[in-house]
Order: sequence, then structure tokens, then C-alpha cells
Amino acid sequence: MTSASDVLLSVDGLDVDLPGRTGGRVTVLDDVSFDVPRGRVVGIVGESGSGKTMLLRALMGILPDGADREWRRVLLDGEDVTSSSRRLPAAMVFQDPMTSFNPLVRIGAHLTEVARRFQKVGRRQATALAREALAAVRIPDPGRVLSRYPHELSGGMRQRALIAMALLAQPELLLADEPTTALDATIQAQILALLRTLQAERSLTVLIVTHDLGVVAAVCDDVLVMKDGRFVESGEVDRVFREPRHPYTKELLDAAPDAPAELGAAATGDEGGTHA
Repeated sequence: MTSASDVLLSVDGLDVDLPGRTGGRVTVLDDVSFDVPRGRVVGIVGESGSGKTMLLRALMGILPDGADREWRRVLLDGEDVTSSSRRLPAAMVFQDPMTSFNPLVRIGAHLTEVARRFQKVGRRQATALAREALAAVRIPDPGRVLSRYPHELSGGMRQRALIAMALLAQPELLLADEPTTALDATIQAQILALLRTLQAERSLTVLIVTHDLGVVAAVCDDVLVMKDGRFVESGEVDRVFREPRHPYTKELLDAAPDAPAELGAAATGDEGGTHA
């Protein structure tokens, strides 16, 4: 059992509802409670529409217009921040980096804006920090990439740049929403290995949403299983995969194909191969 001092974020009784298409309200998260252990990679898995992405957006405070969010209690580092305006020390990596980058703005401008906002530095230092962040995500020749537009980078390179931008916000908690879905298997493995490496290097806590149990097996320490806006099972990955306790977890495991061999490299932090 994780002690209170080892928990970075504890959420109790999170509810989110949205306006219905024909009136009324639709509940998308129903009395959700969970702990995020410090320094761990935690996967959230479940079928499409189960509420996984909405959970990350609720934590970031970027819900759709008309959404209502309520929770009984939120603890950050053991401090009750339920009624506080304090921003969670979190940054988010989205599924499609093209939706996060303005196609008319160079990569460097995106990154330096984040560095200046969150680290309170001038333009010159922000540029240096942006270059360092790109190097940290294993992008070759980061100075050249700073001058590129998003469409001039491959999908894998754009995702690396998006991770670099998230790091410039200096998060303790990195939220990743299906960060490899749009990538081929080889690049998936590289990005997953990168996330795991960054977590270790920077003592990050990572919360990753995925529908792919292979991703959970490759990089996660713990897993939360979500169905219909609620968590039905949680625990260390090895235990949940070996001895699932909820029927829905068993269904997911029974339906899952074998994890692609390429993902196995991510489990050991192997970032070999060509960057893309």
C-alpha cells in the first residue's frame, strides 16, 4: 500500500457532466477517486468513451464549454487544494501534436513562449531553454528544429517537440493522452521509451491514457481500469494483468492481441533506431 507521503495527487469524488444533445446533462465521470503515486508511471486504460481523456482535461481545467466539474477533495503533496485557485503542477501531451501547434508559428516560438510564461525568463534565456528541452527529448540539431514550422517535422519529431514544450512548464505531473496512437509501431516504441527515460531522469510522475494494453505493459508501473466514467480496478500492472479481479478487466485482457514486439523495447528503455 502506498503511504500518504508517497502520493503526489489524491482525488476524491470527481464528477464531470456535459450538456446533452437533446437537453439535460450527461455524466461522463461519476464519483471518481484515485491516487497518483509519486515518481511512478500510471496508465489509465479502458474502451473509447469511458471517460479517460475527460479525466485528464478535468485535472488540467480545460473541459469543453458548458462542462461542470466538482470534487469532494483534492490533495496535492498532502495539502488540501480543493477550494484553492492553485494550479496543479502538471503539463499535458496530446494525441495529435498538430492540434497543439499553430501551423503558422515556428517550433521555437511555441517553446520559448512556454519557457517565458512558466520560468519567468527573458527571450534569450527562453531560446536557450527551448534548445535544451529539444535536446532532452533526443531531437538531433535542436537549433535547426527551432526554426522549423510544425508541418516540416515528421509525426514522431512533432510529438517529441510537444513533449519538450510540456517539460518547459516544469511539471511534477506529466499527463499524456494517447501520445503514440497516430504513430507507427517503431516510432511508438521510441516515444514510449523516451517518456520512461524522462520520468527517471527528472523524477516525474506520469499519467498516461491509452486503449492499448501493450503500452501499459511496456511502460507503466500501475494501472487504473476505467469503464463508463468510473474506475473498476486499480493496482500494480503485474498484479492486475496476472490476477484481474473485475470482470471488465478480464474482458479487456482476453480481447487484447499480443503486444507488438516493438513495444517490448520500450519496457527496457531502449531508444535505439532512427529518430523520426
